[in-house]
Amino acid sequence: QVVLVESGGGLVQAGGSLRLSCAASGSVSGIHGMGWYRQAPGKQRELVASVGNGGITNYADSVKGRFTISRDNKNTVSLQMNSLKPEDTAVYYCNAWNDWYSRDYWGQGTQVTVSS
Repeated sequence: QVVLVESGGGLVQAGGSLRLSCAASGSVSGIHGMGWYRQAPGKQRELVASVGNGGITNYADSVKGRFTISRDNKNTVSLQMNSLKPEDTAVYYCNAWNDWYSRDYWGQGTQVTVSS
């Protein structure tokens, strides 16, 4: 079992920055990749950014050039969010996955609110 603990998030003005972090504990050897999702009111949860064990990153088009995902080690991942826009307002969820067993693990979510 993997437990994800998130930190960061909060209220910032448009153009500001936030850094989210996520630490995994438990069966971390079973984590193949980690990423961040977000869900805004009235919208489906969407992938924001992800990074696999091979270091391959993926970003949503809406955040390219503004957000940077980094994975310091096997069980930690961060999301640096710059030039924040009001439309970035959402609950952000840390995600970790295991490809062999098709398992996904989720953090509790952290609120990011960007005011205009």
